Amino acid sequence: MADESGKKSGVTRRQVIGTGAAGIALGASGKALALTYTHQPDWVPFSHSAPPIANDSEGWQFFTSDEGAAIEAIVARLIPSDDLSISGKDAGCAIFIDRQMMGSFGDFSHYYMEGPFQEGTPSQGDQSSLVPQQRYRLGLAQLDKYCQSKHQRSFAQLNDSQQDEILHSLEQGDIPFDHIPSDKFFALVLQNTMEGFFADPIYGGNKNMVSWRMIGFPGARYDYRQYVNKHNQTIDLEPLSIAGGSHWNTEG
Repeated sequence: MADESGKKSGVTRRQVIGTGAAGIALGASGKALALTYTHQPDWVPFSHSAPPIANDSEGWQFFTSDEGAAIEAIVARLIPSDDLSISGKDAGCAIFIDRQMMGSFGDFSHYYMEGPFQEGTPSQGDQSSLVPQQRYRLGLAQLDKYCQSKHQRSFAQLNDSQQDEILHSLEQGDIPFDHIPSDKFFALVLQNTMEGFFADPIYGGNKNMVSWRMIGFPGARYDYRQYVNKHNQTIDLEPLSIAGGSHWNTEG
């Protein structure tokens, strides 16, 4: 970095790497090198791997309005509101899932997807050729087809009891779906709903850090050393988002 005179000062990345290598090489002889940091490190959080900062006022980015309504209804029943917290819908879980579909998770761009595809053993995990974007689109279409056939209404238009009955049948794999097993679809939605409820609010869910407040999780704090030796004590810390705020995503 440069100081006010324009001259390089502080420590460079090259010095850090060089010092680390030298420290390993000299470790056996008992010698070590040390550097003193005197200036702000020249880096910006998320500069190389920026999370998709979500805002629920932006509307749906992947789901259609009908698909979004169905997802909101599902997450509201998977995590209903009670004395401990708001519902999965109000916590933004549907927004979280929608935003995830627009990233590398949605299209599995970080996965090897060239096949061959065949049914695997339970220990081998998911072997499907479908990426999450396809699973949601196909699964929601099949869900709507089933609801329209049985109740002449969409899933979002059904009452709580009817929705719970259908979700239970999906979980058991009792509703035949084309292209994707209904229990696999349910498992995906349940997993993503839980992720949205407990993930950092920067990803769209966990509005106002409702789940963190519920379980007493202090969030993405930098340093906990002053609390390490405080055993069996209640430590009330305001949770912090990765973005640094303690009241992230409170509107809506």
